[in-house]
Parts: sequence; structure tokens; C-alpha cells
Amino acid sequence: MKRVLLSTIAMATVTTIATAGESTVESKAPVLKFSGTHYLGFVNTKDNNGDRTNKFETRRNYLQVKAYFKENPKDYMRITLDTHDDNGDSKVRLKYAYLYLDNVLPNTGVEIGQAHRPWIDYEEHNAWNYRSISKVLVEAKHGADITNSADRGINFKTKTPYFSSELGVFNGEGYHNEEDGEGLSGEWRLTGHILGTGKKHAKKSLTYANVSFFGQQNKKSNKHGNEDLNWMGAHAVYNQPEFLVAAQYIDVQDGIASKKGTGYSVNGEYRFAPKWNALGRYDYFDMDDNTGEKKRAIGGVAYEYNKNVEFIANYTKESGSKVGNNSNDKIMLTAAVEW
Repeated sequence: MKRVLLSTIAMATVTTIATAGESTVESKAPVLKFSGTHYLGFVNTKDNNGDRTNKFETRRNYLQVKAYFKENPKDYMRITLDTHDDNGDSKVRLKYAYLYLDNVLPNTGVEIGQAHRPWIDYEEHNAWNYRSISKVLVEAKHGADITNSADRGINFKTKTPYFSSELGVFNGEGYHNEEDGEGLSGEWRLTGHILGTGKKHAKKSLTYANVSFFGQQNKKSNKHGNEDLNWMGAHAVYNQPEFLVAAQYIDVQDGIASKKGTGYSVNGEYRFAPKWNALGRYDYFDMDDNTGEKKRAIGGVAYEYNKNVEFIANYTKESGSKVGNNSNDKIMLTAAVEW
């Protein structure tokens, strides 16, 4: 009989004992939930000189485990590993590692550790459903490029039918930048759910209308030249089974010159047939230092193969005087997989 210790995951110790015809899994947590998300694709890129490149990609692979606790089944420890392409090489990073405690305040839970930052996860689950082909405006390199989706800190998450919010304090550098400990970042999202859907999971089949105010006050961000990075934005989204439309405006007030400016993004979906969806998006960001602007246009079509797999074909145009020689056109084919 061979005994093999496979892994210790977050707060739960998981041991698999392999025998001739059976296996046993033991854990200090009564429930373990495993899941994965994968963005697999092919990209044809035409650069500013007219040269074309072709490559297959495994853009992102997320492996996630949640260990739920016996005392309160809504409390859990989560760990998420993230692989990503880096110039043809695949690297692994820790995306999330946090303790979630439910209802520590009325209608409010809290994440402690390497947690969600308040804005990006909300937008990706309520307004922009295609992270597999593009990051949102505040994160995209050819957008504002001012923040990312996770950081070490604490995040209080409130949900009621007509109002939800996230209020957090973080290191401020983001989960894949150097943490210098010289300043903290206060970050927020305040959302009004006009149709009373604030406690429901946002689905394409649900009718909802949300208005949000969001931003951060980030002191001495090492990622941005050891300068303050203060910004805020407003966002609105309306969804019904046939279509979605969303728009936002952001104002980056303080920071190094290459980050300050104003911008907007609009995106939409038209579900023209069962399982078929047309999608579009336009981003614009204007630099305050008069060095130019960034522009990005996306158009495509998606087909829901089943509840686990969606296929997407899209065209992306990145341009603008700030982008300069890095402007390009992309034809992208994507398989977005969730399990």
C-alpha cells in the first residue's frame, strides 16, 4: 500500500491515501469546493508596421478551492492559483488567499487576506462578461492601467436588495507588484440597485439596473513611481434577457504624469438568438499631460456551447497617439471554460 500526501490547501489539510482499489480524502473542513476557469485561444495580430504574428494561448487558468467551516457554513477560506502567459512562458501566481466571515455586521461579510478589490470583480460579473478577451477599462494596459483585481488587505462587502457596497483598505500595489509598506489604499464601491436585485446573482436572464460610484485614495503607490494615485468613477448598467448596455466615466486626479487623465468606456450585448450573443465595447482615455490618448474598440460574437463552455470570435483595434508604435489589430478566437 502506497501513501501519498498530495497537498495542504489554505486552512484545510487534505490527505489522499491511494490503495489498490480505493482512496480516502480527509479534511478538517466538512466541505471542500473545487472549481476552475480557463481562457484558451488563438490570436492573429497585425502591428503598427504591418507585420503579422499568429499564436495559440492559454491566457489564464484559475484553480480554486474553498474550505467551508462547520460552525457557520457560509464562512470559508479560499485560495486561487492563477497561471498566465508571459512572452510564451507560463507562470503561476497566487491570485486570492483570504478568509471570508459572513454577517460580521448586518448584511455585511468581510474578506481578510489577499482579497478582492472593490471594483473590477463587480464590473466583470454585472456589466462586462468577457474577461476572457479583455480586461476592464481601469485595468487594461491600453486603457487607464491604474489598478488590478486583488491585493492584500481587508474588504467589507454589504448586500441588500436596493444597495450594495465594498469598502476596503489595502497595501495598494496589487497582487503582482512589489509591496513597500510605505502607504495604504482606501478603496470603495457604492451601488444602487434600482430594481431591487442587489442580493441576487447577476445573470443574463435577470432584469436589473444598477448605478455605481467607485474609486480609491492610494498613498505612495510603489507601482506608480512612489506617488499618490487617487481616482474615482461612475458606472451604470441595464440588463434584460434580450440585451445589456453599460457605460462608465473615470477621473484619475493624482499620480505620475503617465497615469493622470479622464476616460470613458461603453459596452453592450445583443442576444439575437438562443445561445448566440453579439458584443461590442469602446474605451477612450485622455492623458492630462497632453501626451495623447488611448483608444480601443472591440466587436465580436459569442456562442454558448453548454453551461461550461463558451466560444468567442472577436476583432480588437488598439490605437491612439499615446499608444503610438504599440497600436495593433487583433483577430481572436477564444474558448472560455468554467467547471
